[in-house]
Amino acid sequence: MTITPTHHRPKDETVAVTRDVHTVSTQTAANPITCAAAYCDSMKRKQILDGARAVFLRDGFDGASMNDITRAAGVSKGTVYAYFRSKESLFETLIREDRSAQVAQVFVLDMKTADPADILFHLGMQLARIIADPDTLAQLRIVIGVASKFPNIGEAFFEAGPLAGKAHLADYFAQLHLSGALHIADTTRAASHFIELCRSDLLMRGLLKISPMPDTAEMETRIRDAVSVFLKAYKSAP
Repeated sequence: MTITPTHHRPKDETVAVTRDVHTVSTQTAANPITCAAAYCDSMKRKQILDGARAVFLRDGFDGASMNDITRAAGVSKGTVYAYFRSKESLFETLIREDRSAQVAQVFVLDMKTADPADILFHLGMQLARIIADPDTLAQLRIVIGVASKFPNIGEAFFEAGPLAGKAHLADYFAQLHLSGALHIADTTRAASHFIELCRSDLLMRGLLKISPMPDTAEMETRIRDAVSVFLKAYKSAP
């Protein structure tokens, strides 16, 4: 969707603002307030997503209405539709961006900062906390509920979350393999193995609301065991 200003602008200035499900971009020629306008545009978009997140978590996908989202975001319905063409596209964008933000925060893996055991333990604990997080679980339940009708939403969750995280971990394992710290012929498969070891039954317990969930001490024990098993399986030959 392209929005073209109707008021007069100098001949040397051209402005085009393009919005779709995934992008918001601003292009100008010699416009001194471009950065401020782009910042406001980005903040308005975030405001809508924050309001939508609260409504979806409270009411689910089917129960959430664009009117509710409009009120929660504190914007007009026209503003919401200027950024997102439908409730489906809004939820898909929210899912994709929330998962991408999580991956960017969790999968910070630098082999120069610590030995693999320390890095993998830290990563495993963060994964366990995310899996046990009530909002993450609630969002995943919503995704599971709508994925058969809107498969693009399920794909968004999988691609931006598990698949992207596994790719980051596989890159780290490739570094370890090249350095000789571990012997990992298939780094993508190894990434899946480690994530599954850390996840254990946490995800199923969380999705089904089986109480109590493991406390921090139990999670630490689980993750230490996961790291130990993984490192033994992929240790370099003596």
